[in-house]
Amino acid sequence: MTTAAAASSSTASIHHRLLQSSSPSPRGRHLAISCTDVTPSSVSTSISAEDRGLYNFAAGPATLPESVILKAQSELYNYRGSGMSIMEMSHRGKEFDAIIKKAESDLRRLLSISDDFSVLFLQGGATAQFAAVPLNLCNPEDTADYIVTGSWSDKSFKEAQKFCKPNLAWSGKSDKYTNILPFDEIQQNPDAKYLHICANETIHGVEFKNYPKPKNNSSILVADMSSNFCSKPVDVSKFGLIYAGAQKNVGPSGVTIAIIRRHLLGHCQPITPVMLDYKTHSDSASLYNTPPCFAIYICALVFEDLLDQGGLVAVAQNNAKKAGLLYEAIDGSGGFYVCPVEKSVRSFMNVPFTLQRSELEIKFIQEAAEERMVQLKGHRSVGGVRASIYNAMPLAGVEKLVSFMKDFQARHP
Repeated sequence: MTTAAAASSSTASIHHRLLQSSSPSPRGRHLAISCTDVTPSSVSTSISAEDRGLYNFAAGPATLPESVILKAQSELYNYRGSGMSIMEMSHRGKEFDAIIKKAESDLRRLLSISDDFSVLFLQGGATAQFAAVPLNLCNPEDTADYIVTGSWSDKSFKEAQKFCKPNLAWSGKSDKYTNILPFDEIQQNPDAKYLHICANETIHGVEFKNYPKPKNNSSILVADMSSNFCSKPVDVSKFGLIYAGAQKNVGPSGVTIAIIRRHLLGHCQPITPVMLDYKTHSDSASLYNTPPCFAIYICALVFEDLLDQGGLVAVAQNNAKKAGLLYEAIDGSGGFYVCPVEKSVRSFMNVPFTLQRSELEIKFIQEAAEERMVQLKGHRSVGGVRASIYNAMPLAGVEKLVSFMKDFQARHP
C-alpha cells in the first residue's frame, strides 16, 4: 500500500450495515454485515435532527444541539486545517490550548464568573467530587452540613462520611423525596465548614428554585449542579464551589466542570490523591494529566451555541416553556398521569410521573418508543416514567410527547 493510500485508509471510517435476508434462520431473521468506506466529505453533512427522526428523553448522556453535532462532524477529521482530529492532537499543543481557553472564556461569560473563581475541567464524573469536596474543604474532624433531596445528594452524604463528620441537616427520604423543607426550618450546624446541596435530583425530579444560605458566616455553599448546569442563570458569587458532570446539558460524558473560589485552594487533607486536589488542577490550567480533550471540545461548542441563543436567560425561558407544557398535560389528565413532586420544586429538567393504572406503564413506554420517543423508562429505583428535557430537547419533542400522552389516555379509558 502506498503512503497516500494508507493515509486515505486511516481517515476512512467503517460503516456497519445490518441487512435482513429473506430467509429466516432458526432464531428468526438472518443478519449479514457489510462494510462501506465513508469519506470525511460524506460524513460532514450526513446527520441532522430531522434525519435521526428520534427524540431522546434519556437522563444522560443526553441529546446535543444539532448545530453542535454538525460542527463536530465537519471538524472531525481535520480540525481547522491542523491535519489532526481533536481525538489525536496533543493536549499541550497550541490547537487544544486554544480550545480549552475558549471553553473557559465562554463559560465565564455565560455564568458571569469572576476571576475570584478557578474554572476546572476534571475527570471521574461528579461522583468523584463526592470525595473531592470534603477532602479539599475540611479536615477529618470537621463537620459539614448536607441537605438530602434525592439519591444523588444521599450518595454524596454517605461518601463524605469517609473523610469528615457530615451532619444530615435534612432529608426528604420519609416523603419519598418529593419536596424540600423551607430553608429556615432546616437545622444547620453552626460549626459546619460548608453546606452541600444537589441543585437538581435527576432521579426524583426535585429542583432548588432558589438556594439556601449557610447560617455560619464562615461556611460556604457547595452545589452538585450536574443535571441543571447551564439550564438557567445562577449567581455564582453565592457559592464557594459548584461542580457538574457535563453529560446532561453541556457535552458528552467524560468531563466534569468545577467552579471554585480561589481562596479555598490548597487546604486539602494530606491523604488527598493528587487527582482530587483542586489546587493541582488549577495550577496546571486543567492540564495536569491528559484531559478528555474531545469532551471538552464539545463543551466549548455548546457554550458557544448557548451564547448564540441569547445566553442563559433565553435558555431558561425555553426550558420553562417545555416543562410547563409537560406538567400541564400531567396535571390536566384527571389523575391518569401523576407527578408526585410538590409543584414548587418540580424539576424543569427531569419530569418523573406514573400512570394511575401501573400495568399500563410498560405499554406506554413501548408504544412511545415505536413513535420514536425513547428512554422514557423511569430509573430502576423508582420505576414509572421519566422524561428528561434538557436544553437540547426541542419544543417539538415535548409537543410530540404531550400529543402521544393524550392519545394514549383516550385509547385507555
